[in-house]
Amino acid sequence: MDYRALPSGAFTMTNVHVPACLLGQDGDLVRTEISIDAQGDLSEPQPIAVDMEGALVLPCFTDMHTHLDKGHIWGRSPNPDGTFMGALSTVAEDRAARWSAEDVRRRMSFALRCAYAHGTRAIRTHLDSIPPQDGISFPLFRDMQAEWAGRIELQAVCLIGCDHFSTDGPFKATADRVAETPGGVLGMVTYPVPDLIDRLRGFFAMAAERGLAADFHVDETMDPSSETLRAIAETAHEVGFDAPITVGHCCSLGTQDEARALDTLDLVAQVGINVVSLPLCNLYLQDRHAGRTPRGRGITLVHEMMARDIPVAFASDNTRDPFYAYGDMDMVEVMREATRIGHLDHGRFDWVRAFTATPAAICGFDAPSLAPGAPADLVITRARSWNEFFSRPQSDRIVLRGGEPIDRTLPDYAELDDLMETPQ
Repeated sequence: MDYRALPSGAFTMTNVHVPACLLGQDGDLVRTEISIDAQGDLSEPQPIAVDMEGALVLPCFTDMHTHLDKGHIWGRSPNPDGTFMGALSTVAEDRAARWSAEDVRRRMSFALRCAYAHGTRAIRTHLDSIPPQDGISFPLFRDMQAEWAGRIELQAVCLIGCDHFSTDGPFKATADRVAETPGGVLGMVTYPVPDLIDRLRGFFAMAAERGLAADFHVDETMDPSSETLRAIAETAHEVGFDAPITVGHCCSLGTQDEARALDTLDLVAQVGINVVSLPLCNLYLQDRHAGRTPRGRGITLVHEMMARDIPVAFASDNTRDPFYAYGDMDMVEVMREATRIGHLDHGRFDWVRAFTATPAAICGFDAPSLAPGAPADLVITRARSWNEFFSRPQSDRIVLRGGEPIDRTLPDYAELDDLMETPQ
């Protein structure tokens, strides 16, 4: 058969492989069939049948930790040395000089078009929110939510460093902007500062007053003394914060004393905190020193988290900006690299949920489903096994939205050339 010549309208795809965990079953891949009705929903078997020759089928992805406002600035503001501090200073300079509403809109639109073509259906993005940028990016983001409705569901998280937080400063207005944004989440970067606990108490109070969930960048360092994850868990427990809490990165866990790190994870599990791992960005930035081969991977303790039933997701993080020079908002790439970096290929069969169902549940997006009645939002690959899936980029995949194949043509980088020019 011509792999990409699927009929229009109602039909049944026979002889496909689907992860058993996404069907509520035990084991690895299940050989089954998937049917689509004339309305574009998954259904009971249809009269027209197409033999898919063992193709691996997944629901469309949720990418729950991204930076759409930073994306695609590498061409004008590359990281000078590849380090975390180099990324911070370079982005700060670029933001101050270039982040108008039109600049952010065009780069954000470019990234969303990439994500959509690759098969992503929902995205949570962090938005740099040091004033006046919050007043530019959040109104723009609400416009993008409306523009992309029905294609990609969008959420935004404000992003400031914890040293910029206070209960009586400008962040209060930022929190109000977040609360005005559908699905808005209160966010902050945590690192060891002397009064971190007081700042966390104020942060949780501000979120609770507005009915907002919390999402933190946490311990994005290989320094074992950085234990702000533990501080977040202890403070959330102390104040009784009961909205969802998500933490990203958590790199320092991998360099801490084993007993201490695992004790922190026990506390994280007790409080009910969600974790999102960003292995591509962490591998790129962490343990980077000029002329020295990196020793550490930077990935957090995902196996130990899963063993404690801590919800774990993986996501793209940065794209072609000083924090990560590469990437294309492609969750198949994230799956492939996370599997290799984090050794997800042995021991359990449900890691695929960390790229689909788990991030959707954490964010409160509509749950991806392969059950009859759900929209036929699917990623179909020629791969017949996980080994085949992870061995190639699956660039010939089919993406169905509402049962119909979408145009997977990616936007040309040349579209952004004028944004890369040096201001006169």
